[in-house]
Amino acid sequence: MTSRASHAPTVDATQALATARETLQIEIASLQALAQRLGGTFVEVVQAMLTTTGRVVVMGMGKSGHVGRKIAATLASTGTPAFFVHPAEASHGDLGMVTSKDLVLALSNSGESQEITGLLPVLKREGVRVVAMTGRPNSTLAQHADWVLDSSVEREACPLNLAPTASTTVQLALGDALATALLEARGFRAEDFARSHPGGALGRKLLTHVRDVMRSGDDLPIVRPEDDFFTLMRAISAKNLGAAVVVDGDRQVLGIFTDGDLRRRLEVGADLRPARAAELMHPNPRTIQAHALATKAAQMMEQHGITSIPVVDAHGTLTGMVHIRDLMLAKVI
Repeated sequence: MTSRASHAPTVDATQALATARETLQIEIASLQALAQRLGGTFVEVVQAMLTTTGRVVVMGMGKSGHVGRKIAATLASTGTPAFFVHPAEASHGDLGMVTSKDLVLALSNSGESQEITGLLPVLKREGVRVVAMTGRPNSTLAQHADWVLDSSVEREACPLNLAPTASTTVQLALGDALATALLEARGFRAEDFARSHPGGALGRKLLTHVRDVMRSGDDLPIVRPEDDFFTLMRAISAKNLGAAVVVDGDRQVLGIFTDGDLRRRLEVGADLRPARAAELMHPNPRTIQAHALATKAAQMMEQHGITSIPVVDAHGTLTGMVHIRDLMLAKVI
């Protein structure tokens, strides 16, 4: 009996690599040609998107639709309000989401997608401006658009010159070019990007402040300057922050004593039992304010080899304490 595995197709490694490299070269050449022909129309489209009082509505069918969804998402996450509307659904009610203040970015390599061209009369009647991203500047879509972005390619990377490959790569890159040009024109910053990505690593780093992760109230290991060694040790142990903060009657931070200080004193044979907190503390410790970014606390810990930092207000009054574990739990580090 012949094994089914014996009839399984095999990959010709040489041919596979040659085809892959040719695909990439065709797409690279298509992108280089796109870069060379960008000009005044591209700038006009960026200006129109920048100044529109509505939103950028992206449309596309098939593979162009998939690219369009990504372009809309990239625009939205970089400061340009945008969303995707499926052209087929638009003709069955979703066109109600588009207003006269919006600007439509329609993707169609052929420029003849019926689902899109069928919407053009309605869009024009409502006064909606249309940007065509098409590989055929003389197509129906291009003729009815206010601006035409030429996304044509000499050939597809598909060996049959049929499957959308180079053309969709050019569409995707042209969408990225629009988004980045708009981002720069808006003065969009990393902090702005973080606000639209609060669940991501960048969002946590740029939106998390010390006040969001610090300990406060009864969780603080506080002692007075006159407290004895044993009171100091109980405060460190009870609050599990590896340190105790020495404050005066107005909660002004006078110093700090850490478990590291304890080890160093014991290593040299010091008898700490008769000592008071004021004698043992490290005076004028490094502090941070609650409004500072949590990443700044992480940087201070790394730079100075410490694991906890007292949090103070503008007057030096103790308001909290942040520990390296708090930063790790918040995924700041």
